[in-house]
Amino acid sequence: MKDPSFRRSLALFLAFLREQDDPHTAYELLARDAADQVERHVRLDGRVVVDVGGGRGHFTREFRRRGAHGYLFEPDLTELAAVPGAGTVVADGYLLPLADGAADVCFSSNVLEHVRDPGTFLSEMARVTRPGGLIYVSFTNWLSPWGGHEWAPWHYLGAERARARYERRTGRAAKHRLGENLFAIGVGPTLRHVRGRDDVEIVSARSRYWPVLPEVVPRMPGLREFATWNLLLILRRCP
Repeated sequence: MKDPSFRRSLALFLAFLREQDDPHTAYELLARDAADQVERHVRLDGRVVVDVGGGRGHFTREFRRRGAHGYLFEPDLTELAAVPGAGTVVADGYLLPLADGAADVCFSSNVLEHVRDPGTFLSEMARVTRPGGLIYVSFTNWLSPWGGHEWAPWHYLGAERARARYERRTGRAAKHRLGENLFAIGVGPTLRHVRGRDDVEIVSARSRYWPVLPEVVPRMPGLREFATWNLLLILRRCP
């Protein structure tokens, strides 16, 4: 699908509406889309790609289908597939068991909002990426309509109220709890942090799913916290 385009954005949105009932379809589509975004900047064939926090491995499998040497690092055993594929390592993104500069591409999709210390997480991604290599990191910012995850958009009325409403409505425990495994990360603070680093440079900062002018919305203070939905950063590892 052409990126950006209304067709692509609509397809991804509809897939996410069905994510709870059909996660395989949603994440296979997202993996193909993410791999397309990476290949705008670097050809995957023959590259070493590290997928940090990739859960069941949809992204890693897609990278491998395109000829990459893909490796999955996931700290949560409950997120892994029943039979994890080869190259899967149980490891925390704060401390990856990799040498400096081991990866051509370090990839993380929708993980940063789930870590307490995103700066340290980004430092580790930069450490394991070779000079000149690519870092792909995206996250759902807290004030976006999807910021509360399964209990969105009621998070605008307060996290605990939204979580309680979700549990009453569905009869099951919410997966996420603010301050434990979901954090109120913002677009502006993250951009300022990344711009202030000396180990990476920004290649692209854009709304991951926006159908038109995706690089414009993150430049608009205030509005970007609501309208970006999901911030995608493509970074280059500095020498």
